[in-house]
Amino acid sequence: MKCRGMLFFGSSLFISALTFSSPLMAEPLIGIASVYSGERTANGEYARASGFTAAHKSLPFGTRVRVTNNRNGRSVIVRINDRGPFIRGRIIDLTPAGANAIGCSGLAPVTLTVVNGGPLGAESRHASRSTDG
Repeated sequence: MKCRGMLFFGSSLFISALTFSSPLMAEPLIGIASVYSGERTANGEYARASGFTAAHKSLPFGTRVRVTNNRNGRSVIVRINDRGPFIRGRIIDLTPAGANAIGCSGLAPVTLTVVNGGPLGAESRHASRSTDG
């Protein structure tokens, strides 16, 4: 945690900025992705098959995560809007659109990386192939 700011006692000015670095996913997470849709999600949305959303056990709702298929290098950015999966070894449930984007039709070994904020842009709607050697 870092703290920056100004503090004046006796006057009405108190400005402070706190920045936290979350240990939640400081490093990429490796595990199995599965596919789901058609259910009401934990945040009240509907898990539409065409949406780029996902379920994760502990990441805050709204977190954007890059999901990379470890078999073919394809990746997609999805938004966390549900809780799960609750099956040992699985780390994320993707909607069919997210799964198709990374070339997955059932289960796939993946790597998750939290993406720093911002709106869900064009990059999230299209699979990308890793250019790393």
